[in-house]
Amino acid sequence: MTAGGRRLAGVGVGRGAVVGPVALVRAPAEVPDDAPAVRDGAPAAADDVEQVVVDAFAAVAADLRARADRASGPLAEVLGATVLIASDPSLLAGARAELGAGAPPVAAVRAAVGRFIDMFTSMGGLMAERVTDLVSVRDRVVARVAGAPLPGVPDLTVPSVVVARDLAPADTAALDLGKVLAIVTELGGPTGHTAIIAGQLGLPCLVQVAGATALEDGTSVVVDARAGELRVDPSDDDVAEVADRARREAAFADDTAPGATSDGHPVDLLANIGTAADAERAAAADDARTVAGSGLFRTEVLFLDATTAPSVAQQTREYTAALAAFGDRKVVVRTLDAGADKPLAFATLPDEENPALGVRGYRIDRVHPQLLADQLEALAAAAAATGTRPWVMAPMVATPAEARALATAARAAGLEQVGVMVEVPAAALRAREILAEVDFVSIGTNDLAQYTMATDRLRGELADLLDPWQPAVLDLVAATARAGTEAGKPVGVCGESAGDPVMALVLVGLGVTSLSMSLGSVPAVRFTLRRHTRSRCVEIAEAALAASSAVDARAAAVTLLDAEAAALLA
Repeated sequence: MTAGGRRLAGVGVGRGAVVGPVALVRAPAEVPDDAPAVRDGAPAAADDVEQVVVDAFAAVAADLRARADRASGPLAEVLGATVLIASDPSLLAGARAELGAGAPPVAAVRAAVGRFIDMFTSMGGLMAERVTDLVSVRDRVVARVAGAPLPGVPDLTVPSVVVARDLAPADTAALDLGKVLAIVTELGGPTGHTAIIAGQLGLPCLVQVAGATALEDGTSVVVDARAGELRVDPSDDDVAEVADRARREAAFADDTAPGATSDGHPVDLLANIGTAADAERAAAADDARTVAGSGLFRTEVLFLDATTAPSVAQQTREYTAALAAFGDRKVVVRTLDAGADKPLAFATLPDEENPALGVRGYRIDRVHPQLLADQLEALAAAAAATGTRPWVMAPMVATPAEARALATAARAAGLEQVGVMVEVPAAALRAREILAEVDFVSIGTNDLAQYTMATDRLRGELADLLDPWQPAVLDLVAATARAGTEAGKPVGVCGESAGDPVMALVLVGLGVTSLSMSLGSVPAVRFTLRRHTRSRCVEIAEAALAASSAVDARAAAVTLLDAEAAALLA
């Protein structure tokens, strides 16, 4: 960018750039611990205080549930998990115990939730991400108990850049998307909730931007996700450059041809979805069939805010609607991916010391086998009802034996195309043996990076280690793709890196056959592929693999880009 105001560095999510005024997310009201409980605008009677607290928890849970019902995809998923937190009887029981011991109502709520915050923080890993949701629930309950304004996003009167210390899913669900240009936070990581939701919504996003909340409401800023930069009080040249870039990138959407390299090597470009409503929206927005289907249907969204497991009939209805939306196009259905940061009231083990390494994903079958059995039965019924052939895969598979057991169960249920997620280094290292048991694999680069680099993927300050360009991560992706090529079986990528146009060239060069991403990422990936031959993709992949660092790997790839692609993407 050309010279202008001061710059604040951050970690970019996506690749867009926008100009707009800052809209600061409202901080929680400063409510003292001894503030009285309020009923109908007046202090509550002593014998009514406990009921005010009970009603506050219920109201917060109901509000979050309503927002989850209106949301879709990852936002619905994380909101569903927050609903479970708000309605967890342990929180209310803790608050009641504090009241019984003589604590004022606000202090009681804070103490009860605080114990869970301390516990989740000490557990680290994916559970630490739930702290943002716990704090959000606590602050909303406190506000309702004390009759204070609810924290969150202010009413937006003009298109704005939403700036927050951190953004809970409930805050994101309250956004008027017609007036949100971008999201900027001081905390969070590139694969955390805010980043995932921003990607789903197609919004430029910056996380880990120190000092962002010190900006005043209405301050003009440029948010450049590709550069990882927030420019304060931009110059006229800055603004003109952003506008010019937007005009050039708008041309991406004009190309609706099937995904392929410039010399005709096919690459399936697919959309990530979380619900049947997502599938219907993607299909409706895709009359020209600009995507080849869905490479990741996150079925856990149906489970997350349920207190009991959805019935086979409920699941069948949801899967039938999703499959019908895409018709004869490919739909890859991921079986239940719960545990860790996506707890289930009826399945998650309560005493895991390290949930990220515990009973999650396919491993839930060890303790709750009926969940997988019901899900496979429902998928088979949906396939029969629609006359389609869904692809089904399980997450967190680590061994060929697990792959074999999944394939046996799925085929016995009548499902023909069976695969597994490669998210664990062990699965990548033994991809050849795993592919002998299943029909395809799909690489989840977010978790693969986390487990390869021994780094919590939700810790923003460790974002450099979680970079999908890390050589060790690329080595594992390459090993998996090579195994697929040797076996003559498809290898997809449905992690965050699939939507990076430059990384897409590397993945295709390594032998990846499909890329699944947010719908808004598809045009840029298609454009980039169509500017390069298959042999150039191989050359780019080899250059990236030869690099000694993530920064060098990306730089090596960029130097080999077509000139027009480099101008738009580098």
